[in-house]
Amino acid sequence: MIALGCVTGRFQPVHEQHLELFGIALAQCRHVIVAVTNPDTGARHQEPTSAHRHTASANPFTYFERVRLIEAAVHERGGSERITIVPFDLTRRDLWPQYVPTTARHFVRTFSDWERQKAGWFADAGYEVTVIDGDPSNRISASDIRAGMQPGDARWHPLVPRATVALLAELLADRPIGERG
Repeated sequence: MIALGCVTGRFQPVHEQHLELFGIALAQCRHVIVAVTNPDTGARHQEPTSAHRHTASANPFTYFERVRLIEAAVHERGGSERITIVPFDLTRRDLWPQYVPTTARHFVRTFSDWERQKAGWFADAGYEVTVIDGDPSNRISASDIRAGMQPGDARWHPLVPRATVALLAELLADRPIGERG
């Protein structure tokens, strides 16, 4: 068993495929770090392989809100005592080891050039990386979830962990999704 694993993402919001990836890492590791990228507005930078990831509309939830959502989701599924959530600014590679030790194995599911690029960055930084090929035809898109988060529209509910639905509804009631970021 691997001592320490890591899964990175913006988790805007956390959804079922994120939890599936957490489960893959937990099955192979004693402890898993969930590293939340774009933890603040200063960490948002344009990337040629992901045109939207730096925009306010693609980052409607604060780091604090995302931590609450991830905690609710992993608590519901079990294993929360084996998970630590940290902020992770992809643009500050020199600080990565302060949040994710270099002994951690990164688990990256690839659907596009963006994820392949990210896996390459981790490998170049000296991390072990497990790449899991994703099937683009079955991909859950957080962009689609966010677009569907309209008052009275519950079609997004099955795409996110059940434990996060009420919290997401509360967050959306406080600040409409189009006015966040």
